Amino acid sequence: MNKLFYPAFFHKAEEGGFWISFPDIPECLTQGDDMAQAYEMAVDALGLALSCREKEHQPIPAASDPTALAPEPDAFLAVIEFDMLAYKKRTNSKAVKKTLSIPEWLNEAAMSMGLNFSQVLQEALLAKIQM
Repeated sequence: MNKLFYPAFFHKAEEGGFWISFPDIPECLTQGDDMAQAYEMAVDALGLALSCREKEHQPIPAASDPTALAPEPDAFLAVIEFDMLAYKKRTNSKAVKKTLSIPEWLNEAAMSMGLNFSQVLQEALLAKIQM
């Protein structure tokens, strides 16, 4: 579930710029002064909405087929690419302490090599998560 693609409606705002809505996630709204900012804000808003749903154990909705959606006259459709893992890395770097057990021989071998246990564990977990 790392890369997701959600259709979004970019509506022309009266004061200039755009406001963005997601048909699959009604609570997800944002805006931007120009196309580049609007797209970036759409990615961030999508990340916040999906993260909140995940934390609250709500289902992550399936994305609608963009060809089945018709924008209003003042809007156009764009598909927003969202990488959940990249978003989490960027927005939640809080460290948590973990206690673990390994065989003594493995500990001694790793220490003799000067390995950083936290770094090795992070690299191994990232390799597993990105399967």
